[in-house]
Amino acid sequence: MSEQGDRRYSIVRATLTLIAAAAFYEGISYSGLFPQVLLPTIQTVLTTLWDMLKDGTMLGHAAATLYRVLFGFGLAIALGLPLGILMARFKPVENFFLPLVSALMPIPSFSLVPLFMLWFGIGNLTTVLVVLYGATFPILFNTWSGVRAVNPIWLRAAGCMGAGERKMFWKVILPGTSPFIITGMRQGFLRAWIAVVGAEMIAASNYGLGWVIFDAQQFLQADVMLASIVVIGLIGFLFERLVFGSIERATIQRWGMTRIAKG
Repeated sequence: MSEQGDRRYSIVRATLTLIAAAAFYEGISYSGLFPQVLLPTIQTVLTTLWDMLKDGTMLGHAAATLYRVLFGFGLAIALGLPLGILMARFKPVENFFLPLVSALMPIPSFSLVPLFMLWFGIGNLTTVLVVLYGATFPILFNTWSGVRAVNPIWLRAAGCMGAGERKMFWKVILPGTSPFIITGMRQGFLRAWIAVVGAEMIAASNYGLGWVIFDAQQFLQADVMLASIVVIGLIGFLFERLVFGSIERATIQRWGMTRIAKG
């Protein structure tokens, strides 16, 4: 199947999946199993979302959440990428950091929210630090695994042709590791969203999609909660398709690593 045909098939498949999920949800909403105030119809949710977009409240909350995610995620990339590379390339660095990473990685970022609140108070700093903690480990671990997985024959061949450490990194290690790095970034971005929504429910100061969901729950506003969840899903989908898809095309496909990434 051609690339264009494969893309069309993917779009059709995704559309059918969304239609089936929407029909299933709508059927439950109208079935009477739950009061519609707790399980509003799709039309009610979309109307609420439109009203919140028109008056600017949803855009403001989404902007606050996106700022926290991107700030924390950017810090996670700046920390996780170089540390993962250093751990894979230098044994003393790996011996020092690997036990620490193995001990800290299983700890849910949400469990640190109360502690960070005691240290840093309520607001952006606590939320960004929770995002940083949640997103760093997937990036670091995948980078470390990717560098270790680079074919040693490539490294020996580059060394025999006189490549130094810097040239070997840019020409061999980075292209060979790119599928792992992008996978780690995707996982890190996912964990960043999980972390920020959880942190905003407790530590945010009246702004953010997580705070909207938690506040709406207090007043049984299920339509507001679901509208916020829809926005979270849409932002995540756009980043997956536009941002990470563009990075993948600019790196993995450009360097000829497509088959390795799919394998």
